Amino acid sequence: MFTLSLTEDVELCPLEPWRAEEFLTHLDRARAHIEPWVSPSFVASDLDSARAVLQSYADRWARDAGGIWGIWRRGTLVGGVMFVSFDVVRGVCEAGCWLEPAGEGHGLVSRAVGRIVDWAVRERGIHRVEWRTNARNARSIATARRLGMRLDGTMREVYPGPAGRVDMEVWSVLALEWRGARSDAGEHRVE
Repeated sequence: MFTLSLTEDVELCPLEPWRAEEFLTHLDRARAHIEPWVSPSFVASDLDSARAVLQSYADRWARDAGGIWGIWRRGTLVGGVMFVSFDVVRGVCEAGCWLEPAGEGHGLVSRAVGRIVDWAVRERGIHRVEWRTNARNARSIATARRLGMRLDGTMREVYPGPAGRVDMEVWSVLALEWRGARSDAGEHRVE
């Protein structure tokens, strides 16, 4: 896994199992904010389940099938990004994110997702990056748009939710589109 500087006071670092206590503390701050939008299995409620979430991503990384990175702002974990799935043979991966309220409004998710997508496309040869989101998650949809993704479609009533079955939107960007969105300076244009 890699560590990257996103801004002067923000780093994107591997979120490894040994950070479970810090991850749980962060989830306690973020829980009410992210629960409507992320898988219930992700929102760990105790140290063992927090460690299990991070271990599952460490195992994916070891199998070249996914990965997870935390976003630290001024030394505090405020969110993160991940590859929920990563298949080099098919050339397809799914990116995702989460953020606590203290991290919002600084463009952190767009920068962080942009970095991992760029790595997947340029270094690993991924052809298609997917973004799956609850159709009511306006912030996630806005992130997909900022990253230059296109809406592929809506899968209706995919899973049960507290207010009834949930529609899931699938967004994507293809490698050629991603490369074409790069500026002359070599940086991806993420707003």
